[in-house]
Amino acid sequence: MKRVTGIGGIFFKCKDPQKMNEWYKTHLGINVSPYGAQFHWKQQIESDENGYTLWSPFPDTTKYFEPSSREFMINYTVENLVALVEELKKEGVEIVDEIAVYEYGKFVHIRDCEGNKIELWEPAK
Repeated sequence: MKRVTGIGGIFFKCKDPQKMNEWYKTHLGINVSPYGAQFHWKQQIESDENGYTLWSPFPDTTKYFEPSSREFMINYTVENLVALVEELKKEGVEIVDEIAVYEYGKFVHIRDCEGNKIELWEPAK
């Protein structure tokens, strides 16, 4: 079974996300939205499936990264989130929450061996 298939997003804390978005847009040309910026790519060579990696600043007061105290969180794409979560449970990995389903995919959060919160995302087809 495949596990991680790519990086779905990089999220980090900052004092002023709007100011950060504007700085990156002005100085580095990153086209930002309220959710950050998407960097599009193809799922595989010779594939029609598109994917993207999300770059997103969060307010430094966000609780979204908890229970981790780190300033960042990485989102990894996966192929079969339900099956992967079952395997991770068997391996003793801490599952932070239940799988959430949205129109753009399924999500769950886990913690690594140093307590960093990690987001796993199975993109919607």
